[in-house]
Amino acid sequence: MIAIEPLSDALGARIKGIDLAQALDTATFGRIEEALHRHCFIMFHEQNLTAGQFHAFSRRWGRAEPHVIDTYHHPEIADILILSNVERDGKPTGLKDAGSYFHTDYSYLDVPARCTMLYALDMPTTGNGTTFANQTRAYDELPDAMKARLEGLIGRHHYGNRDDLDENSRTVASVLNEDQKKKVHWVRHAIARTHPHMGRTSLYSVSGSCFGIEGMDDAEAIALLDELKVHATQKKYLHTVDYRVGDVIVWDNAQLLHAAPLPDHHQARTLWRITVKEDSSVALA
Repeated sequence: MIAIEPLSDALGARIKGIDLAQALDTATFGRIEEALHRHCFIMFHEQNLTAGQFHAFSRRWGRAEPHVIDTYHHPEIADILILSNVERDGKPTGLKDAGSYFHTDYSYLDVPARCTMLYALDMPTTGNGTTFANQTRAYDELPDAMKARLEGLIGRHHYGNRDDLDENSRTVASVLNEDQKKKVHWVRHAIARTHPHMGRTSLYSVSGSCFGIEGMDDAEAIALLDELKVHATQKKYLHTVDYRVGDVIVWDNAQLLHAAPLPDHHQARTLWRITVKEDSSVALA
């Protein structure tokens, strides 16, 4: 029997009684989907999945989009990105320090991410998880004057970390090669964005890849974005979850910021990641 247990007051839920290696009937998937929207992220423990089974689960949510860094795609399924600090024959097997700053996946694309999922294959015993920030609650608790100020504002997004552009830094966005850089361009998304499935408003990607706001000079825009980032990442909106081998986690990019840990490279850490895009009909024109 399926059981859904909240993880904190801020966000997150654990779902028990599900084997993701098996096909999910419509009613069961509906409960899982509703839990994601209600709790912003959901976790499943003790899963044992092949790459194909993990990919099949992702397809229930929509169309996966391979990451622009195609260097570390899974050899059998390009939709799976390998996150790993493990080296073989002196060569990395995956991205080492990906996403260690607060950001929203694929906000640098015209059609952004609906959800991201990770499957933990090899994990350190501590300090290996992700910190999530509830952006729906953060928007709800803004002063009315700030909500009015944000109405109609459009953020300008590009691949990268607004707070760190040094390609030699561990907290820079994972560095693209020249061919990969040609695949990304400037896109636009509302700062206060309506959730495509729930109709509620959330702050959207105020940290990470949002570098400006249409109609504002850069200094004014960055000052506003930084003010929103400080508000949106207060402790009361956060929850950090560590992973165990066999965990699968799914998070709702329309409602969250998230930041990955900087792993200890002396302890093996490997996960598979799939990111599913929203339906193109909900993208901002």
